[in-house]
Amino acid sequence: MSESPNLLYSRYIIDGEPKAVTPAFMLQECSLTEELIPDGDFPVIADETADPGPATFIFSEEKIQQYLSLFPFKRSFPLAFPGEYSSGKIAQALIDAIWMSGHFRLGDLSVKADWHWSSMGLGYPAAFYRSVEQSCQYMDQLGIKFSRYSLLKGGPSVSFKADTVAEEDAPEEEESLFRELPYRTSNPKISRRRKCPASLQPSSQDWIVYIPFDSCDYRLGGSALAEAVGASPATPADVSDADYFIDCYEVVRELVEDGVVLAGCTVGDGGLLPALQSMCGGGTGADVYIGDICRAAAEEYSVRVLFAEVPGVLIQIADSDYDYVDAELLLQDVAFFPIGHPVPGRPRVQLTGKTGIPDILESLLNTLEGED
Repeated sequence: MSESPNLLYSRYIIDGEPKAVTPAFMLQECSLTEELIPDGDFPVIADETADPGPATFIFSEEKIQQYLSLFPFKRSFPLAFPGEYSSGKIAQALIDAIWMSGHFRLGDLSVKADWHWSSMGLGYPAAFYRSVEQSCQYMDQLGIKFSRYSLLKGGPSVSFKADTVAEEDAPEEEESLFRELPYRTSNPKISRRRKCPASLQPSSQDWIVYIPFDSCDYRLGGSALAEAVGASPATPADVSDADYFIDCYEVVRELVEDGVVLAGCTVGDGGLLPALQSMCGGGTGADVYIGDICRAAAEEYSVRVLFAEVPGVLIQIADSDYDYVDAELLLQDVAFFPIGHPVPGRPRVQLTGKTGIPDILESLLNTLEGED
């Protein structure tokens, strides 16, 4: 299973606090299959948590397009935020599966996990432990399991990939007095073929809708943008609202499966704006407005909303389906933001000062004012 077994099977002391369980134990408790933990005494690993750098960098609202030009950006593992990063990557992996053809729900999925970890310098073992710890906690809260996990040489890095759960591997459902776990289908099927394209379709009347899958604040600590510009803000986006993720996933998955979603993209590494830019690869751009998101999040700086790595989706829907989508999302208490429209023939994103909805209201008011 591992070329670096000590990291998995050793006991840890982190910041002077002995940890009760090993990473191997946590992963075993959160996995579909059982692994024989080898006998023997493994040395205790004592380490300290890596502290983030001082938050002295000021992100400029005037440099948003300059920041966007840095993407796609290959980022490294943020040692100062291992838990938050790992939870976000799990959420992203599960959302990546939402676009696939087939018939499945969140409860039908499992996750393959690969840690690459050879470095043993100060902060590295602690970061590995925190990554495993928070990954297992988030998976448990989501009600899903690891189908496989491995620890290999390299890194440090971690990658997750969603997979279906075979019927014989399905965990027994446990009753909960506090929340409902994501329900499963009797015969789940998932295809590698996408149900909808990832690029915007050239229809200027369609809507682009943004749906964040977590209720956390928009923060840039540990983000790809922070690394790209050499910044080290001390507050990351803390992806931890599993119950809300479940609600978002179920309703969006139904919209995808029913063919209501004409195009879709995962918002993950890089955040909202790089994800939207990636949807313009087919020659169709977008005019978007994020003022409603900023107001709803009580966020003063749009650069945070545009580049914070809050997991979510961008979907394109027909104008004729807007009321239906609105009703479905409101029924599940899922927050969503109609942020703009596709622009055929201009393959880039343009940030505008207002959305189509204020335009419609303004037109109606002008019409009424002109009547006797």
